[in-house]
Amino acid sequence: MKKLMMLSLLSIGLLLSMPSYAQVHVSFNIGLQPAWGPVGYDYVQYYYIPDIDAYYDVNRHVYIYLDGGRWVTRGYLPPRYRDVDLYTVHKVVVNERNPWMHHDRDYRAYGNFRGRHDQTAIRDSHEERYYQNPGHPQYNNWKAQHHDNGNHGGGNNHGRGNEGHGHNR
Repeated sequence: MKKLMMLSLLSIGLLLSMPSYAQVHVSFNIGLQPAWGPVGYDYVQYYYIPDIDAYYDVNRHVYIYLDGGRWVTRGYLPPRYRDVDLYTVHKVVVNERNPWMHHDRDYRAYGNFRGRHDQTAIRDSHEERYYQNPGHPQYNNWKAQHHDNGNHGGGNNHGRGNEGHGHNR
């Protein structure tokens, strides 16, 4: 019994003395976020836009909205949203998979943000970290300073030149 207890203590001691390796994954996608996205977020999967009751997928550069009672994915917003200025309306960051599956929750939780114009858009930020965004006015200066070789988030605009106003392209 004494040997068993000693062996157990020795095993526990060995386990506790072994180095532990924490796996930390930090992700940034500032350069992929649309220029109309709000400042303050290093990583965004989706924006929920209460004024149009729709989502924007940052990584795929598409809008997800209800059309005829079903969720559709498009690279543009329909004409009914032509007067919506995405640079000024409030956006809610939603970092979860398929947020439209919980649309009722988002509608209730964020409906009070409709009509609010209280966020600074990436395009209008004076923080240097946002200069890497191709839609920022300082992008070309940032790119020249960093001698962009494709590793700094620049270079490919992914056809995002005119998505900022919510119009059809």
